[in-house]
Amino acid sequence: MDFAAARKVMVDSQVRVNDVTDRTLQAALLAVPRERFCASDRAFSAYGEVEVEIANGRRLMQAREVAKLIQALDAREGETALAIAAPYAAAVLARMGLKVTAQEADQVVMDVVAPALADAGVVGVVAPFTQPACEGFDVIVSEAAVAVKPEAWLAALRVGGRLVVVERHGPNGRAVLYVMAQGGVSRRELFDAAPPVLQEMTPAPAFAL
Repeated sequence: MDFAAARKVMVDSQVRVNDVTDRTLQAALLAVPRERFCASDRAFSAYGEVEVEIANGRRLMQAREVAKLIQALDAREGETALAIAAPYAAAVLARMGLKVTAQEADQVVMDVVAPALADAGVVGVVAPFTQPACEGFDVIVSEAAVAVKPEAWLAALRVGGRLVVVERHGPNGRAVLYVMAQGGVSRRELFDAAPPVLQEMTPAPAFAL
């Protein structure tokens, strides 16, 4: 399979047509080998409009949604980024000139994506999703959805930092942008999306009499 040709078709037919106009981001998407971030036997579907499996039920977000999230971040060269459950986004941000840490909670998933992350210059960390690696990040992105406001992730942002994630309650979800200001956090809804929800970021069932 000609993966380079598949990447161009992906950018032309899935990304540009969805109002992703950032040229630096488009160039990064054309350069990053998405097929290396999924299970080897699923590489053929890496550029389709599907959420491709990595391992143990973890999946890559659809490319157009990743692109829209990253564009909303207004990421700048030289900034620091944390990619939580977002290995493909991590490599794209690194290609755009950011210093990126990719965090996974499952070593099996990290084993799949680690070689490609290393080649992209991304630092890989295995730690619970509820505990962000370090703090003081300029941007944070997740390719998975959360069922509750990610307070711990927001606490890892510096003032002026931005976080993009899908908040999902049931079958539908909304991508949102959080911005950390000196006096608090602002929230703006971006677009509809429904990637799988991270189990670790789901509230425990509450029981009432």
